[in-house]
Amino acid sequence: MSDWVLAAWMMLGGSTLLLFIGMPVALTFITVNIVGAWLYMGGEPGLAQLARSSVGSVTAFSLTPIPLFVLMGEVLFHTGLALKVIEGIERLIRRLPGRLAVVAVVAGTVFSAISGSTIATTAMLGSLLLPVMLARGYAPTLATGPIMAIGAVDMLIPPSALTVLLGSLSGISISKLLIGGVLPGVVLSAAFVLWIVLRVRLTPSLAPATEDHPEYTGWARWKPFFGYVLPTLSIFGVVVGALAGGWATPTECAALGAFATLVLALAYRALTFDALLKALKGTAGISGMILFIILGATTFAQILSFSGASNGLVQLITGQGWSTPMIVAGMMLMLIFLGIFVDQVSMMMITLPIFMPIVQRLGIDPIWFGVMFLICMQLGLLLPPHGLLLMTMRGVAPPEVTMVHIFKAVVPYVVMSLVLLAAVFWLPAIATWLPARFG
Repeated sequence: MSDWVLAAWMMLGGSTLLLFIGMPVALTFITVNIVGAWLYMGGEPGLAQLARSSVGSVTAFSLTPIPLFVLMGEVLFHTGLALKVIEGIERLIRRLPGRLAVVAVVAGTVFSAISGSTIATTAMLGSLLLPVMLARGYAPTLATGPIMAIGAVDMLIPPSALTVLLGSLSGISISKLLIGGVLPGVVLSAAFVLWIVLRVRLTPSLAPATEDHPEYTGWARWKPFFGYVLPTLSIFGVVVGALAGGWATPTECAALGAFATLVLALAYRALTFDALLKALKGTAGISGMILFIILGATTFAQILSFSGASNGLVQLITGQGWSTPMIVAGMMLMLIFLGIFVDQVSMMMITLPIFMPIVQRLGIDPIWFGVMFLICMQLGLLLPPHGLLLMTMRGVAPPEVTMVHIFKAVVPYVVMSLVLLAAVFWLPAIATWLPARFG
C-alpha cells in the first residue's frame, strides 16, 4: 500500500471515526492535525508549522464577514424586531389555505435575507408560530415542516455565515457565491408556498377551514409592512446591492449590513443595553466556534496535500475515465450521504481538500459547484435522523409533537430540495446567471 493511501486512511478515516463517536468538530480535526503534522511534516518542526498555519488561518481578512453577518441576526432576534416583522407579514396574508404555514415560509425568507444563522431562524419561528398553529388545529406535520424547511433556506440566501466559510475554505469568490444562492433560495421558498397551498387544498383536514384572527383593512393592514417589513428588507437590499454592484467587498457589505441593523434597532428604540449585550454574546459564541473550526480545517488541508493524499486521490478519481458530469454527480451523492451523519462544517472539512483540486483540474465552474455544495449542506440540515434543524425543532416543539411527526413533516421539503439540486445540475444558469451579471 502506497504512502499516500495510508495518509488518506489516517487523515480522512481518522477524522470521520472521531466525528462518528461524538468528538466535537474542532477538537477532532486538531487531534488529527497534530498526529498528521508529527508524521508527515517532520516531527517537532511540523508542529511548529502547524501552530503558524493555525494562527494565519483565523487572521485572514476574508473571514471578517462571519461575525458581522451573525450579529445582524442576533440584533434582530434580541431586540424583538423579528416579532414585528412576523406581525406585518401575517396581516398581509389572509384567506389562504394553510395560512400560518405560508406565513412561516414568507417570514423565514425575510429573516434569511437579514440573518446569518439557520438555527436561530428555526428556533425563533418554532417557538413563536408553532404553538399558535397547533392551538388553531393545524396538523403537527404541516405546522413543523415549513418552519424547518425555511430555516434550511437561510443557508442559500445572503447573508449566510456558512456561505462565507465555504468560500473561504474552497477559494471560491465569496461575493459571487453569496449572489449565486439568491435565485435558488427564492425558487425553493416559492415551491414551499405552492406545496403548502396545494397540500391543504387536497387534504383540508391538515389545517382549519377558517382561522380566528383579526381582520385588518386599509392602512391598518399595511402599516406594519411599511413600518417594519420593508425597512428590514432594505438591509438585504444594502448588502446584496453593494455586492452585486461591485461597490463593496463582502467584508464591507457585512459591515454595512450590521451597521444598518443597529441603526434600524435604534430608530425603533428597541436596542436596549441588555438586548445589545445578548446579541454581542451570541455573536461572540457562534463566531468563536466557527473560527476555532477554521483553525483545524486549514491545517487539515495542508497536511493532506503535504502527505500526497490529496494529489493521489485526485489522480485516482480523474484517471478512471469518468465524464465530468458523472464525477460531479458522485461528489453530490457523497455530500448527501455525509449529511445524514455529520454536520455541515464537518462536510466541508472532510471533502473540500479533495473536491476542490478535482474541480480545478476538470475546469468545473466553481460558482456552479459551490451553489450545489450549499444545496447539499442545506439538505443535510433536514435529513433524518441527525439533521440539525430536526433536533432544533424537537427542542422547541411541545411534547405532543413527536420525532415521528418531525420526520414525516420534512420529507416533502427534502424531495423539493433534491429537485432543486437536479435542476441546478442540469441548468447551471440557475446558479450562475446572477453572479455573471452582477458579481
